[in-house]
Amino acid sequence: MIRLSVNINKLATLRNARGGNNPDIVKAAVDAQRFGADGITVHPRPDERHIRYEDVRNIRRIITTEFNIEGNPREQKFIDLVLETKPHQVTLVPDAEGQLTSDHGWDTQKHQDYLVKTVAVFKSAGIRVSLFVDPEVSMIENAASTGTDRVELYTEGYASAFAAGDQHAALAPYITAAEMARSRGLGLNAGHDLDLQNLGHFAKHIPWLDEVSIGHALICDAIYLGLENTIQLYKRKLSSSLH
Repeated sequence: MIRLSVNINKLATLRNARGGNNPDIVKAAVDAQRFGADGITVHPRPDERHIRYEDVRNIRRIITTEFNIEGNPREQKFIDLVLETKPHQVTLVPDAEGQLTSDHGWDTQKHQDYLVKTVAVFKSAGIRVSLFVDPEVSMIENAASTGTDRVELYTEGYASAFAAGDQHAALAPYITAAEMARSRGLGLNAGHDLDLQNLGHFAKHIPWLDEVSIGHALICDAIYLGLENTIQLYKRKLSSSLH
């Protein structure tokens, strides 16, 4: 089964736009879990423009499903938060300061030594590590040498090509990258711009996916369809891809 981890950053963006605690982010995480999410993802950034560090602490204390924290490990504040809260998984993302959204994966060759040391910090604390990478064979090969448990394929390229109508071109590099990850014994996650239109096709052709992390599109759909219904629709896309 491919697990659905719901990224709740955008709900925190809505809360922060008005101040106060509406929507209640901890309640949103608990409700997403109750509605069938297999995991909750958060991506705290230094300016705390959406998920705040205290949100992470509060969510960790109350949810029982898998908890995934994404972020840039070059920020000591992020490392400290992860080691304090001990999520099930940490996804390391090479964001620049002030970056609007993640838009590239690690250069796992250039940053090999750094990643080896950083991955070891989290693994020594019993936390599963995933590296955010572009769908390139060389990046996967070098990721395997860092000691990471998984890679997360950055899927914006797939989503763009799919929307342009070229489904074969959209999938080709991801299938190759996924096969390399599988051959090197790496678990496989995916995320970014996956939605109800393109998710089923992606999951059907890469059935050994462990997990997809979806936030923006899912929360946008939930405005019209309701959060519980939307989570179930996404899960249905994942389950139907396996038949």
